[in-house]
Amino acid sequence: MDRLTAMQVFAEVAQLGSFTAAGDKLDMSRPMVTRYVDELEQWLGVRLLQRSTRKVTLTDAGLACLARCQQMLELAAEVRADASQRDGQVRGVLRVAASTSFGLAVLGGLMAEFSERHPQLRIDLQLGDRAVNLIEERIDLAIRITNEPDPGLVGRRLCDCRSLAVASPAYLARHGVPGHPMDLENHRCLSYSNFGRSEWRFRQGEEEQRVRVSGAISANEASALLCAAAAGGGIALQPSYLAAPYVRRGELVALLPDWQPQLMGIHALYPSRRLLPLALRSLLDFLVERLGGPLPPWDRAAA
Repeated sequence: MDRLTAMQVFAEVAQLGSFTAAGDKLDMSRPMVTRYVDELEQWLGVRLLQRSTRKVTLTDAGLACLARCQQMLELAAEVRADASQRDGQVRGVLRVAASTSFGLAVLGGLMAEFSERHPQLRIDLQLGDRAVNLIEERIDLAIRITNEPDPGLVGRRLCDCRSLAVASPAYLARHGVPGHPMDLENHRCLSYSNFGRSEWRFRQGEEEQRVRVSGAISANEASALLCAAAAGGGIALQPSYLAAPYVRRGELVALLPDWQPQLMGIHALYPSRRLLPLALRSLLDFLVERLGGPLPPWDRAAA
């Protein structure tokens, strides 16, 4: 029996309360999970888990054993991390999560550059517009655009994320150009389903305007709203990394130049500072190198 693997399997079953869930997380069949736990119990000579058709619970011996197993697994991870760092090679697999729009517009190119630097590393990029659970979904690093990063995660702010209010020349020719944020109440605005659907915020110096907007189209993904705006569907509030190229090509017009939409932060989030693998630490340093500074690269190009 691989006792270290058996300890890992037992720890996952104990934490998730399910043999099936542990198998899914570890990419292992349920019978194999059961076999590892059974063999660990036989080796220790005690029952670790109470099984029923409804739930799995720890025995007193299992509770004490779980703490010891976690210590052993942490020690093994430290040994692996130390060994991988001694030769200075970045290797292994990194699972990175980000929004679809940021992944397509920015992160895909950066990951290609980072991979070129570290050919022994494999990157699994997971794109979507929901906040994934890093621990349950085995994500090493999440890139999120927010002003309220998850307090349960370790966070590093990479750069600011500016937004632009944009519309197509055709839409503005039909409906006029807003000169003040409050004018947006009389326009067709393209909004997000997930957040900021009915209120947009703008600032000019110390003055802040909160505008209630409405329109016929909403979406849960920024790129779809950008396409709708370019097709003349209305005014969209878009991250500059996505909208700036359209503005430079003349497909969209940036509106309200004297007003700054609410500023957001682009954060790198990961589960723990402990046992930080060399690959993850290298990626964090690379993202700071490429995105940090007074302006991120997409805003530098527009400056």
